[in-house]
Amino acid sequence: MARTKEFDPDAALQLALELFWRRGYEATSMADLVEHLGIGRASIYATFGNKHELYLKALDRYSESRDPSLLDALSKPGPALPAVRAMVRGFAAEAGTEPGREKGCFVTNTAAELGPHDREAARRVELSWRHIETLMHAALVRARNQHELPADRDPRALARMLLVLMQGLRVVGKTSGDPARVRDAAEQALALLD
Repeated sequence: MARTKEFDPDAALQLALELFWRRGYEATSMADLVEHLGIGRASIYATFGNKHELYLKALDRYSESRDPSLLDALSKPGPALPAVRAMVRGFAAEAGTEPGREKGCFVTNTAAELGPHDREAARRVELSWRHIETLMHAALVRARNQHELPADRDPRALARMLLVLMQGLRVVGKTSGDPARVRDAAEQALALLD
């Protein structure tokens, strides 16, 4: 008779996500995962696979939990530019002052740590960034069509610039003790939308 799992895999995945997010991939050992999740190594392997597979599942969970709020914010009917501005300002506030800002963004952290040499991690980072860029692009096209954005502005280029800015805000926000640095950068970028 097969034994039933004595732990909640969903809760364990969330705990793994939090540990990887705080410490990174390389700095998190299997022993750390066993201790933090409170389950045996064999149970981790049987449920999630190896450490790398668990990391990728945690990264997927992070993206799945963050992306719907971006879609909701950028696809509401009515003026589009206020939603774009609010998103960029939200990233700046999160990066500059929010508790836990020192963790940064799990996707951005993955890009810096694993992206250059881990194909699966890099693919997931690219999917996340492409999703954000696509949402921003669609909102900026709508803003231009609604005459909120000058007709000579390129929505695709602006979406890419804002994506790169938002990722940079998260990197700088992790270590900077000056929230004005990220806030000022965001406001200067937003001035390009006028």
